Amino acid sequence: MTRKTKAPANAEAQTKADAGVAGMAAGLGDMFKSMSLQNLPTIPANAFTELQAEYLKQATALWNSSLHIGNAEPAKPLADRRFANPAWSANPASAFMAQLYLLNAQTLQQMADKVEGEDKARQRIRFAVQQFIDAASPSNFLALNPEAQRLALETKGESLSKGLQQLWSDVQQGHLSITDESAFEVGRNVATTAGDIVFENEYFQLIEYKPLTAQVHQRPFLMVPPCINKYYILDLQPDNSVIRYAVSQGHRVFVISWRNPDEACAAWTWDEYIENAAIKAISVVQEISGAKTIDMLGFCVGGTILATALAVLAARGEQPAESVTLLTSLIDFSSNGILDLFVDEQMVQMREATIGAQAPKGPGLLKGQELGTTFSFLRPNDLVWNYVVGNYLKGEAPAPFDLLYWNGDSTNMSGPMYCWYLRHTYLQNELKIPGRLTICGEKIDLGKIKAPFYIYGSREDHIVPWEGAYRSTQIFKGKKRFVLGASGHIAGVINPPAKNKRSHWINEAATLPATAEKWMGNATEHKGSWWTDWAQWLASHAGPLVAAPKTPGSRKYKAIEPAPGRYVKQKA
Repeated sequence: MTRKTKAPANAEAQTKADAGVAGMAAGLGDMFKSMSLQNLPTIPANAFTELQAEYLKQATALWNSSLHIGNAEPAKPLADRRFANPAWSANPASAFMAQLYLLNAQTLQQMADKVEGEDKARQRIRFAVQQFIDAASPSNFLALNPEAQRLALETKGESLSKGLQQLWSDVQQGHLSITDESAFEVGRNVATTAGDIVFENEYFQLIEYKPLTAQVHQRPFLMVPPCINKYYILDLQPDNSVIRYAVSQGHRVFVISWRNPDEACAAWTWDEYIENAAIKAISVVQEISGAKTIDMLGFCVGGTILATALAVLAARGEQPAESVTLLTSLIDFSSNGILDLFVDEQMVQMREATIGAQAPKGPGLLKGQELGTTFSFLRPNDLVWNYVVGNYLKGEAPAPFDLLYWNGDSTNMSGPMYCWYLRHTYLQNELKIPGRLTICGEKIDLGKIKAPFYIYGSREDHIVPWEGAYRSTQIFKGKKRFVLGASGHIAGVINPPAKNKRSHWINEAATLPATAEKWMGNATEHKGSWWTDWAQWLASHAGPLVAAPKTPGSRKYKAIEPAPGRYVKQKA
């Protein structure tokens, strides 16, 4: 914040100002010593001393600046969006508090970066410090937030009344509202692409979508979404639906809609998900269509499940994939960004002992709300504190947003399946090792899958870092194409061409380089969605056009109910 300043009126004022700085410096010094000795004992002494000196220098400058207000220009808004409202810069005390908070936050982050020790421990300290910093922002507290206070005065307390009502409503429903959930209903205005359920078992329903073209490609197209979320992330609304887009491109599209596990499903294992869901869906699509090979897509964990299923089938001498698309999926779990912080031997053993197959009280469920909360706190300012301030301090009802509605429509996971996944992928990274794992009675080798792969990563993905998605190119042996999209785990994928947003990168080298960094070095940026590139690639593997089927399913697999079906409507 920049202000014109003037000197204190007399020497006494200057003496008081100097005393204030000295007192603050002494107090801050005590705080630093306490933190150094008790909480961050591995910071090198010289690094700590440098940080302390720099902090006191900046804090002193900030203190002096706050005392010399004078007849100044209108203060500029603070750069941090939490304090961008003019109410923060208009109030000298609030402006000082915000600036001091940002200085403290910066210094704490620097202290966390200086901690010595094992890499994962250092990352956990950085994560914990960042969580503390975000939670401690003065914007999160009514007594410290001038914007919320001004709104309360302007509305004569109505904003506070609404905030309390929304807080009580969220307490009753058991989670923080991040969108207007009443604005959406599955099957009414999300997950609306027309289709039918043509098969179901206790694990999933199989949806076949109604053609939108007179002709369709000869080979059908099966999508395997993540089982930790509802499938309709791929079918939010007509203008941003991956499913509808694929149907409009002339593909006969089938999608797995996972059952939301309840207590009756608590003992389900990884092998059962592979055999009774992914492999079963492949065989049903083959039977319905009469096609020997089909095109397939896996999204996130769905990609891991699909690749595992194809490796099991390859071990049995079957090669049902004409092509495979993997969207933000992990196969090589060497380094996986922030999620690595949560997975170690102790954590996995704890999960195995409480909800795993051998748990003393029997297998249990990982509740969807627990998983959703974990993912939200990976981006707390965007997905937690932003809504705490808006909903409760300002009394602003969250706006309707289809993606956030889907994000809050959580799903459970069976304990044994979840524990197997944690141990053998994130912890031990065994999926990529030929012959290491036996799944569904077969020793698997992902390199034996004979199919071309289209592998997509999102540049700002904090769940599947794009470098992790790229590592899949070094595991599969067939022809591969890697495409990098802008934005994050979801927004990067759900990027329809009609909106002409963002961009994507392609490297046309005949052989993909060994590392993501080398790939990026020769990649070319293209404006707009990656969907058009993928559509061309998929069409080249989908076979000739034939007359679209007039009815869903087949004589053996008749329509059971209209899409989206019952399973997707089950709440966690």
